[in-house]
Amino acid sequence: MTTSIETWRAEHSVDADATPEAIWARFRDVAGWTQWNAGIETIALDGPFAAGTWFTMKPPGQEALRSRLVEVRENDAFVDETRVDELVVTVAHRLAPLAAGRTRVTYSVEAVGPGASEIGPAIASDLPDVLAALVAIVENKPA
Repeated sequence: MTTSIETWRAEHSVDADATPEAIWARFRDVAGWTQWNAGIETIALDGPFAAGTWFTMKPPGQEALRSRLVEVRENDAFVDETRVDELVVTVAHRLAPLAAGRTRVTYSVEAVGPGASEIGPAIASDLPDVLAALVAIVENKPA
């Protein structure tokens, strides 16, 4: 008998009037994520912004979660992974250069394991707001 593993995915992109380097500077400033991501009450990185480094993030009104940077490519992408029991949530943050110094920012969420179809949408529900706030900051515009 084959058991299927529950998987859920979503992706959201936005174009910014900013270079990948300008956006990457915001990504590297992990403590500053609270300025543009309302889903983070507190966050602390346990070392350099590099693959293998762990961080602790506390969403408002929830318990803190431990996550790990699994891939970091400067000015291009980073991927973090959070494991809660058998559920694995992976979030990829990608930058794609566009013409005239613009950049497409894409966040992809994948949840695999028990409860993925409930947890995934909850995690991804604020992606448009998070990306809009990030873009407003890098473009120096009010959110």
